[in-house]
Amino acid sequence: MKQPVSETESKLFYNQIWEHTGLSIGWRSLKNYSFYVLSNENEKQENPSIATLDTLARYVLKAPYTNEVTRKNNEAHHPYWFLYRERYLEKVEVAPKAKNRFPVFPVLGIIVLISGIALYWWYKSQAALSFTDDFKRTDEQSFQNKGWQVVNKNDEYWMKRNSLANSLTLFTLPGDNWPDTSSTPSIQNLLIRKLPQNCFKAELQMESFIPAGEWQQAGLLLLADSSLNSPSIRISLGYNDFFGGNQQPKEVIVQAISTPGNGEKPEEFIHFKVLAPDSAAEKPVLFGNLKHTALRIEKQGRHYRFLYAGGLTVNDAFKELAVKDLITEPRYVAIFALKGRVKDTPVVPVVIRKFILQQLPCD
Repeated sequence: MKQPVSETESKLFYNQIWEHTGLSIGWRSLKNYSFYVLSNENEKQENPSIATLDTLARYVLKAPYTNEVTRKNNEAHHPYWFLYRERYLEKVEVAPKAKNRFPVFPVLGIIVLISGIALYWWYKSQAALSFTDDFKRTDEQSFQNKGWQVVNKNDEYWMKRNSLANSLTLFTLPGDNWPDTSSTPSIQNLLIRKLPQNCFKAELQMESFIPAGEWQQAGLLLLADSSLNSPSIRISLGYNDFFGGNQQPKEVIVQAISTPGNGEKPEEFIHFKVLAPDSAAEKPVLFGNLKHTALRIEKQGRHYRFLYAGGLTVNDAFKELAVKDLITEPRYVAIFALKGRVKDTPVVPVVIRKFILQQLPCD
């Protein structure tokens, strides 16, 4: 850390400290501490309280979550600050000053603690460049630590998310991300996370998902904000038996749709047939094409690529299904499974094996 934190960074620090410790330090204080430690222009002395230093130490040492009342009742002696001081500052020697004595340990604490926070944020930003989740752990804390949020939770089915070891199991529950005349947008157990801005690659890998009922599907959803009313783009593996009144064989398809949001009609721009279930029933080996399915979206500015891979192994090559320029600027990516609003379509499991998110260079 070479320069003081900005107002935005200090507010981010404030939120992170509060979320991880249950305690708060004013963002202005954090900003002032960084200026005092790292700026040559600020001569105003900062003298943080022991409680403030204890809060910073709790954050760096990953202490258990608490609150101000509990700390006052049980830990008023501020043990984490003294533990931190013992571990990291006990060997620091400071030459005595003849004049203008000031509290040495608090200042050293600020230097080391704010540097630790900055280092944490640097590692976090680097990790955000490439994120992979193989869902070997599906407990609530693990999802939170990895940056996932579950929206519109259905507790009955969310409790079954670890039905198969080393994977995440979602279910094709009623819902959709655009409204009809009687329903608002809603997707149950939507697993959502923030995206890197502008240029990225998102990939979803599923196993043995064979959609067999009207509107059953699972895939990736890009959202302009965390609301389902926002502009969105989605790609999914799904079932189709609607042909505008024409008689055609039922099909399992990869479909991509863009939605302007605010209740406007969606536009389908990929409709790629993977197999015809009736034909596959006569030749079951064809269902092997759905043993492993991977869906990928690549974004460079407004330029998008949509790709699909499927087959008996996880290493089957991707096929480019479409290249399209879209004005939607997504800020979130989500994993979803749904069956629309078709009451007679059964709820079935969808096994998610891996999610990959990589930030790409913007050419």
